[in-house]
Amino acid sequence: MVTSGNIFIILALAVGFLVAFASTPTVIALANKIKAIDIPKDARRVHNKPIPLIGGLAIFYGFVVSVLCFAVVDKALMGILVGSVIMVTVGVIDDMRTLDARIKLVFQLLSASIVIYCGVDIEYIANPLSHWIGPQYISLGLWKIPITMIWIVGITNAVNLIDGLDGLAAGVSTIASVALLSLTIISQNLNAAIVAAALAGAGFGFLPYNFNPAKIFMGDTGSTFLGFVLACISIQGVMKMYALVSFVVPVLILGLPVFDTLFAIIRRIIKRKPIMAPDRGHLHHRLLDMGFSQKQTVTILYTLTSLLCLTAVVMALKDAFRGLFLILAVVVIMVVSLGVMSPKEETNTEEKENEKN
Repeated sequence: MVTSGNIFIILALAVGFLVAFASTPTVIALANKIKAIDIPKDARRVHNKPIPLIGGLAIFYGFVVSVLCFAVVDKALMGILVGSVIMVTVGVIDDMRTLDARIKLVFQLLSASIVIYCGVDIEYIANPLSHWIGPQYISLGLWKIPITMIWIVGITNAVNLIDGLDGLAAGVSTIASVALLSLTIISQNLNAAIVAAALAGAGFGFLPYNFNPAKIFMGDTGSTFLGFVLACISIQGVMKMYALVSFVVPVLILGLPVFDTLFAIIRRIIKRKPIMAPDRGHLHHRLLDMGFSQKQTVTILYTLTSLLCLTAVVMALKDAFRGLFLILAVVVIMVVSLGVMSPKEETNTEEKENEKN
């Protein structure tokens, strides 16, 4: 029997999708009118023609409308909504004028501070040595503030950094939203499930316009908003419910942006470059350099994200050993697949030419 809570989750998903899908053409027109256009200027860009930005407005609009219709706006959710408004506002300005990274960081810290004040924080972490020493859970005390802030700001920027191909960041974020939705439903955290459903629906609604060849990019408006909300849902809907694997589960769900960002930081430190300096060394760039097309690269990374999310769900519902076994299986699949699927240059020439036109 379908409960009223499940109906609200389904409706939140549907409304988020419909509103985002219906509003994206209007956002495209607005982007062209206010000159919020992404013009390729360097080798990191994989498109060669101007594309409208601020597509994240459609995702944000679908999300907010859905949440306000079906969720209970308590103190925690109010903090997330206020923080989201700040992120989207700064994102729109950045997409139009290109703000200094330090200014964006200040507003990210402000948004994180607001949600922490409203009760969205990491209070406990599991003790992996609890069988031998210490309690099963460790209270972070006042350390919960800087740790939560690092998590939120880190995920916000991690999602922003993978926004380099048509549909990549939006698709990865949507897949992660579905994984978070699954866990919040299983844990019967209805409000968090509705928020996750609204985000997933809005992401699905935007994706048809963002697939290669993209009609619009979500820009920093969308990538920082998605990263921010995903970080908050992972805290409120997962870390507080699955304390035993409270840190591992969201890290796996958001594994692609997390590890890509960590490797980018290490790479730039080794090369003695500023951590915030852009480069062409991200995973999607590496796959493109191997000869994969944009569509193939995005498909590979969607698959990797889906498998990581499945691993996270297994770890949360079963045990860590089965999750680790699944991770090993994922690694084997990806290594073999990349070797078998590695395309020949001549088979992709026509598709690459189509992408340029």
